[in-house]
Amino acid sequence: MVNLEWYRTFKAVYKNGNFSVAAKELFMSQPAVSQQISMLEAHVGNKLFIRKSKGVEPTEYAKLLNNLIIDALDRLENVETTFRSKAEDATRLISVGISKHLFSSVGNALIAKFDLIDFTFADDDTLFSLVDSKKLDFAIVSKKYDTFDTIQETVAKIKLVMVGPTNLDITEFRQKLKSDNFTEAEQWLNEQKWYSHDARIPHIKLFWLHAFHKKRPSMVPNYIIPSEFEMLEMLSKNSGVAVTWNCNARKFIQQNKLQLVWNSFHVPEEYVYLLAAKNNNLKTFFDIIANEVRIALST
Repeated sequence: MVNLEWYRTFKAVYKNGNFSVAAKELFMSQPAVSQQISMLEAHVGNKLFIRKSKGVEPTEYAKLLNNLIIDALDRLENVETTFRSKAEDATRLISVGISKHLFSSVGNALIAKFDLIDFTFADDDTLFSLVDSKKLDFAIVSKKYDTFDTIQETVAKIKLVMVGPTNLDITEFRQKLKSDNFTEAEQWLNEQKWYSHDARIPHIKLFWLHAFHKKRPSMVPNYIIPSEFEMLEMLSKNSGVAVTWNCNARKFIQQNKLQLVWNSFHVPEEYVYLLAAKNNNLKTFFDIIANEVRIALST
């Protein structure tokens, strides 16, 4: 039975016209290359190469054999390269940067898809700098960057909403909203206990800016828990309200742990982007991550 390695060796010798060069290309010794060519010659019953002072010259039969096998051999090598690439991808460690507040909605989906991930928690600007300097493979951010050295794809939309525990009576608040009595609605909210993941209350300020057309809310957070997921978990077991991303609140609402207090149509949706350095040879990973983030933040 013919050995496909003989044909691979034949192709290298034919292309380079030299046993030594072919041996280096194949990571073999020169005697091993000579032996495989001799075995192939014995198998086909014809001389394939004539030794010259500098290298070797193919015989007419070698030229015919090359024409017969080259296309099939190239296809086989392409298949082999593809499978090797997939095997390497499956065990490659990738680094993904993300806000720790979005991680609870996205992390499980990525962990279920890849075997090796090194996660980094940071703000959007820091994550962009790490990707731009190629210290991170990917970053999931909620800010648009214009740069030559990175690619950025929109993968989802998220929105800030107000939530509270299911035992919170929001009937009065909803009535004030229905009658467009925003002054009293704001007063009702100020009387509640407030939860935030950050002392600077960025979510609450942004929500107030759009919902009440004010740059600053007058309330002060009662509890600051530096993890949006843990903040929502604590809120579900106590009394109060919080502003959070709808993707983070979704599971709590579906599990009847929290209720939607206010989804203001004045508060706009924001885009989530996937960042990666250009030409990092991780296009397959990029597409998979983009799809998983898209699904995780929209379901």
